[in-house]
Amino acid sequence: MSGGSPRITARDARESGQAAIETALTLPLTMFLILGTIQLGLLLNGRLMAHYAAFRAARAGSVNQGDCSRMTEAAIAALLPSFISYMSSATPGQTPSERYANAFALRRKNRYDARGDSGYTEPIVWILRDRPTIAQVNAVAQNGEDVDFDQFQGDSLRMEVRLIYWFPMKIPFANWVMYQMYRTHFGLGSYTAQNPLMPTQKAAWTGSATLRSELATELTTRGSAGHYAFPIQASYTMRMLTPAKQKFFATQHCQPAPPIAVP
Repeated sequence: MSGGSPRITARDARESGQAAIETALTLPLTMFLILGTIQLGLLLNGRLMAHYAAFRAARAGSVNQGDCSRMTEAAIAALLPSFISYMSSATPGQTPSERYANAFALRRKNRYDARGDSGYTEPIVWILRDRPTIAQVNAVAQNGEDVDFDQFQGDSLRMEVRLIYWFPMKIPFANWVMYQMYRTHFGLGSYTAQNPLMPTQKAAWTGSATLRSELATELTTRGSAGHYAFPIQASYTMRMLTPAKQKFFATQHCQPAPPIAVP
């Protein structure tokens, strides 16, 4: 036998070409399944954290006379681990509590930090106070607050919170596809580009579900800026444990939430 390079037969070339074609056809779908699974897992974690944040916001409002600033800070503090890895991005040598405090300080005003949150700068949460209403607070207020809050009267004021968590989707490719699917599902547009679930087929996705106009506008505005956020809603209710103050109910909902009607 003589040495030298092995001969490449025509059959080898055909099989190599076939393998390359199969890889080209299946790779986009495979990548979407992997990235989509990761993004979906993060979304599920965000949903769990949103429920906890709704509880924390309701409790903060209940024990702080309905103060929106306390409610917002409590919600953001609860949500922080679900969208930022503050343990790995902080200054070396800091304790975990210091790293957490620094990460919270950058976002306590209810805004994502552009440097640490992939360019996102929009509000993190909307906090909607469905109860008590401004009319209820004004009706029971004496000298600016509900002095009989701790007296059982059959209809005590309740802090009823709906929290909208604008969860930032950050997994490349999967974030755009899932945003387009969600947007199309609610009839905010149509999707006719290449179908990532069937690479050889153009998509023709349409939707007929409904989404509140305020949420639809915010979802579209953020998506147009390339910030693919998923609105996760959670709610919690508990009795007021401190007297509701009129000065904290100049508006029904906490800024920057829009004036959505109370159900």
